[in-house]
Amino acid sequence: MTALTDEELFLVTTVRQFVDREVKPVVAELERANEYPEALIEHMKRIGIYGLAIPEEYGGASVSMPCYVHVTEELARGWMSLAGAMGGHTVVAKLLLAFGTEEQKRRYLPRMATGEIRATMALTEPSGGSDLQAMTTVARRDGDRYVVNGSKTWISNARRSGLIALLCKTDPAAVPRHTGMSILLVEHGPGLTVSRDLPKLGYKGVESCELSFQDYRIGLDSVLGGEEGRGFAQMMKGLETGRIQVAARALGVARAALEDSLEYAKGRESFGVPIWKHQAVGSQLADMATKLAAARQLTLAAADRFDAGQRCDMEAGMAKLFASEAAMEIALSAIRIHGGHGYSTEFSVERYFRDAPLMIVGEGTNEIQRNVIAAQLVERGVEPIQRVRPAG
Repeated sequence: MTALTDEELFLVTTVRQFVDREVKPVVAELERANEYPEALIEHMKRIGIYGLAIPEEYGGASVSMPCYVHVTEELARGWMSLAGAMGGHTVVAKLLLAFGTEEQKRRYLPRMATGEIRATMALTEPSGGSDLQAMTTVARRDGDRYVVNGSKTWISNARRSGLIALLCKTDPAAVPRHTGMSILLVEHGPGLTVSRDLPKLGYKGVESCELSFQDYRIGLDSVLGGEEGRGFAQMMKGLETGRIQVAARALGVARAALEDSLEYAKGRESFGVPIWKHQAVGSQLADMATKLAAARQLTLAAADRFDAGQRCDMEAGMAKLFASEAAMEIALSAIRIHGGHGYSTEFSVERYFRDAPLMIVGEGTNEIQRNVIAAQLVERGVEPIQRVRPAG
């Protein structure tokens, strides 16, 4: 695994201290109120978290993908919603760097690096789910503009993001269908409505919204990279980042559940001894720690492969699949260990249990991940899974 630089280690330590000092004391109150964590977001801006995917030439402080995994894990350890508040932003930054025109990079990246502009992506539609090729949102040319009509759903940070990477059809008649898709760099304006915030089991504080486009007009230069028909391939590459990020969020939730369980098991006694000494509890702790360690290794392996410039949709899918399922299992084990207290909102473990399912269904459901992994196994075989070669 790639070792972090001294600067990266300092960053991870800074984020860990921020979580312990600023997040944990207030998270229960913010979560119960379903309140947007404005003060915590401002602190994240000052730390530089919104610029972690952006090079210095555009005002950021780019870090390795393994470092990004550790930072995301630390944030999610405090509150998964904080990691969600910067997840889509990072994907859009990576999309701009990989595919954007120089004008698009100069226009957005410096303000994204400071958090002045926060970004999100809009893929999912009310009737389409994970079937992106079935989308119905269309951008039709009208002179020197596109006119966009359609709707998107489950868009995180939709109200507060100044930039939306919108995947839509610019050629609905294209065959194959994916060749008619483009990403438009969309900003709020007439014709774009954030219709409602969706009620959620967990992932509180950060909004997930429905978007409606009704004759929304935008310039032809809004196409990511300046060329139509490349949006599907671009977004699939972006989702490699997104799935590694979701896996890292799962690591944070799982780690928080394990840490709380270990502390509880050391302090709680039954039959005259700490409950961790009872085999039923000790075995659960051992299994929780083992699952977490395995999930972290899978996630860091995918991150290394990403930084090596290699295709990692299978590896990112594996990491997201395993880490999210592990987080759900570990969160349930935490409730078992806490007993009745685990069912109480006075303890954080019930929040972990509500937050964990998002990683199972978000950024492509785990059923989709299994399809991706199976297809790649057929194409690539088993042996190359762990091989990482330098870029170029």
